[in-house]
Amino acid sequence: MTKDQKNEVIELLKGKFSQYNNFYVADTESLSVEQVGKLRRACFDKKVEMKVAKNTLIKKALESLDGEKYAGVYDSLHKVTALMFSENPKEPALIISSFRKASNGEKPELKAAFINGDVYMGDNQLKALTQIKTKNELIGEVIGLLQSPAKRVLAALLHHHEQKAAGTEAAAAE
Repeated sequence: MTKDQKNEVIELLKGKFSQYNNFYVADTESLSVEQVGKLRRACFDKKVEMKVAKNTLIKKALESLDGEKYAGVYDSLHKVTALMFSENPKEPALIISSFRKASNGEKPELKAAFINGDVYMGDNQLKALTQIKTKNELIGEVIGLLQSPAKRVLAALLHHHEQKAAGTEAAAAE
């Protein structure tokens, strides 16, 4: 790779790291070309961008953006690295999980995940990451929680009102 080509890759990666709040660092080393193709398609279907790049270039891109912010990710940059960029924080974890189930294998292995500023290190984090709540899910839960007391109050008022009305009708009938 020429210096220009390296700089191009660094610039491209910087763009992706700036665009996305979430990215996963996966090890795809022992996957066949066919398997990598399948993984790419799975990512594409779920709007996850997958990029394979040299670790040194990934590190340079991260350092030039914000060396401290991404410091926790550096230890994961060894062997073959595939980056998975996603708007949805758990989508790459779901893709990796289902891919491993389908192929009955241990790869791709999760090396690290960077989710909204937090770093999750190691493959043992995969299950937890598949259960992360997305912003919309959290908003939905909060709305649900806010609605339920109001619904209960309304139901109680309505019930009380109906009973009162039934009592008035009974009194009028006598």
